[in-house]
Amino acid sequence: MTELLSQGPILARHHLLLAHGAGAAMTSPFMEAIASRLAAMGLCVHRFEFEYMAARRSGGTRRPPPKAESLMSCYAHVTQYVATQLAAESRLYIGGKSMGGRVASLVAGDLYHSGAVAGLVCLGYPFHPPHHPEKLRTAHLSDFACPTLIVQGTRDPFGGRAECESYELSDAIKFHWIEDGDHDLTPPRRSGRTFEHELDQAAAAIVAFVEV
Repeated sequence: MTELLSQGPILARHHLLLAHGAGAAMTSPFMEAIASRLAAMGLCVHRFEFEYMAARRSGGTRRPPPKAESLMSCYAHVTQYVATQLAAESRLYIGGKSMGGRVASLVAGDLYHSGAVAGLVCLGYPFHPPHHPEKLRTAHLSDFACPTLIVQGTRDPFGGRAECESYELSDAIKFHWIEDGDHDLTPPRRSGRTFEHELDQAAAAIVAFVEV
């Protein structure tokens, strides 16, 4: 079983399981910052790593991340494990940063229909590789039934606002937009806003989403 980092009240009504992005561990500054904010707002946040990233942290070979589809079984397994640890009245949401959110989206449909999860939260969804908008990763999102919140920067190179508004996405998918935010939700200095402020807003949007 992969290592879990849990933060926040364990008896919380709402739990969120998060996976990391392709190149950063579950303890990256971004993951630490968003988990801390959500925990302070009453959610219990659980973080885990896919095997290739855990191997990097333990001194193993720095292999490139595998295809998202090959990580689906790991994510589903961790989800089912976490679900068994929660009180009957708790609600479990899944998601992640970038690639982690994409993998979560690939398993969320079946898990939602089975009653294992209540929804999906993606932080910087990689709609396509940078500079390749023709290589969309949205086919499974057109008839998606799982309630979903995507927190996305309007200038994200993996899919900005203008692009996303042209996609055929399910009505179950809602967006919280970070104005001028990049893939890490960071606004430019000229905006006068800070990364910390935008993360505060993102955390508030996530809490409002799960508490509906």
